[in-house]
Amino acid sequence: MEKPGVTLSAAVQEHLRHLCLREFPCGTGSWNKSRFLPRTWRTWRELVPREEEAVNPGEETVEALLDLVRSPHSPWALLEGSNAEDRFLRELAIQNPLVLKDTFFYSYFRSLRVVDKQVSLVDKGLLKFLKLEELVLSANQIKEIDAVNLPPTLKVLELYGNKMSSMECLWTRPPPHLQHLGLGQNKLLGPLESLYVTADHWPNLVSLDLSFNDLTDLQGMIASLSTLPHLRLLVLQGNPLALVPYYRGFTIDSLSQLCVLDDITVSPSEKHQFRGLSHSGDLLAREAQFVVTIGNVKGVLDTSILDPEPGPQGPFITYNYYVTYDFVEDEEGEGSDYGGVLAEVYSLCSPSSFALEIQLSGRMSGSLPQIVKPSPSTEQLVEDIPEELFEEAEDSVESGLSTLSGELEGSVASGGSGSLPQVTDSAEELAKLRPRIDPRLCPSPGTVLFSTVRKPWTNVIPCNYEMQHTLRDLVPLKAFLLAGTTVTIVEEKRLWWPGVPWVLSLLGPSHSPGLSPQEQKASKKKELPKELRQDPPVLRVLGSGFVALEPLLGGEPLVSKVCNFGVIRTTETDRLTFLRVQEGPRHTLPPRNSAGTENHIFWAVGRPCPP
Repeated sequence: MEKPGVTLSAAVQEHLRHLCLREFPCGTGSWNKSRFLPRTWRTWRELVPREEEAVNPGEETVEALLDLVRSPHSPWALLEGSNAEDRFLRELAIQNPLVLKDTFFYSYFRSLRVVDKQVSLVDKGLLKFLKLEELVLSANQIKEIDAVNLPPTLKVLELYGNKMSSMECLWTRPPPHLQHLGLGQNKLLGPLESLYVTADHWPNLVSLDLSFNDLTDLQGMIASLSTLPHLRLLVLQGNPLALVPYYRGFTIDSLSQLCVLDDITVSPSEKHQFRGLSHSGDLLAREAQFVVTIGNVKGVLDTSILDPEPGPQGPFITYNYYVTYDFVEDEEGEGSDYGGVLAEVYSLCSPSSFALEIQLSGRMSGSLPQIVKPSPSTEQLVEDIPEELFEEAEDSVESGLSTLSGELEGSVASGGSGSLPQVTDSAEELAKLRPRIDPRLCPSPGTVLFSTVRKPWTNVIPCNYEMQHTLRDLVPLKAFLLAGTTVTIVEEKRLWWPGVPWVLSLLGPSHSPGLSPQEQKASKKKELPKELRQDPPVLRVLGSGFVALEPLLGGEPLVSKVCNFGVIRTTETDRLTFLRVQEGPRHTLPPRNSAGTENHIFWAVGRPCPP
């Protein structure tokens, strides 16, 4: 629950009260009263303490009192986080406490820092500080400021981490001598914000920080900033407008007097490299581009070694593996019709790791991505059936053909329909047939779940995936990068069953007249896939890991992370794989490891080179 807001004047008074400037060891009292007995009227008027050669009994010397406030182990020491001004006031309250009056405070303070004090209103009391040059009001609850209440002497104004949604409130009467304005980590939004950062309002502005807001109009903002004659330091990182590939180059070329952009010094080589880019502002696409690259997966258990051999009537089981990640959906519906986004496939990582790389890029490539859309219905996906399964199914069915042929021939001769599966309308039965979807396979709101191509098991599963995302709605993109993405390794299990037409085609030469036995066998292999039907796929999440993308908003060109999902292969499963390979190798032999094999992911995120 939020604390109620307070005024700035009340926060300053509360801060002074916590300094205890009129209580021991500060101020006046029995511990130092003899120092303030006047010798003459002149010394009393000048408020100069009398220097005593010997301290009266029961009193403390100035040095002893100063030690009480300076020592970190003293109960009267300053609280952690106190600044130099607090320390000076405490020592002044010991050395000369009679000067600490309201008039002194208002004329003394040149810098005022009120941070995280729940201030919501900057009142007229601030105008009493006649010499105030620096005002820091970060991490408060300020939504707007009446610029009339700001002292005209201000040179530095910081309002980081507040709740300001517009700079319009500062536009009415801004401090004329202001040199630095910090409005980062607020909620500035809308194209009109660029109207409030012109030389008409900030003629002496040297440094401007608008980082981590929701500003989207790069061209409009730069056009206004170009009117500031003294601007040398600019921070715009963390805004959606900074996600476009040409952001840095366009800004540097448009603001030729700029020395530092986003805390990085503007070099002469950068100015030369981006020369002329500002003249193409209207032709530059206002969109962000990201490239997701997935390399290889290592350490996955071959689950098929735990399955029994299939019988003559199945089921024949296949396993495939793929990687999913969620990404923000573009406003044009990238997830519904692929959005025309293309991807080039190649491996970027070593065979011993699984890598996922995201980077801002201007490349367009050449193969359509996959978007995960689990379907509870039975599908006829023949292309997913491995060749080994056809041979396995043929051998298994031929071994039980003698019993099946008699039953089926009798059934067909009598005109019966045979023992076909019965269709049920029971909601409970249908619910059992539907695959149970792991929540980790469901994208978060506003995102789409992408996946690599499904691959069979190998010791090192090559994903070889690259996908480019082009996004025009930059505000949701910023929110997505702040939230991060989740990378998941999925195992897909499919059960295949022989259909009745396929079994009839295997009954013998009488069902395929005019063909030799060799031709009938070849024809049987060719038609076999058309007669296999499959159950809905069973999906199992092998590992899932979170990847933070926020550094991209801070201007980082690359973010990388290794996601280790732990040990899922053991010596026992490796032994079973070894025995199966000895009987008839279908896969490469995995390496032996007494401690098990870890399933892991290497993650990398990067920005492209500017155009």
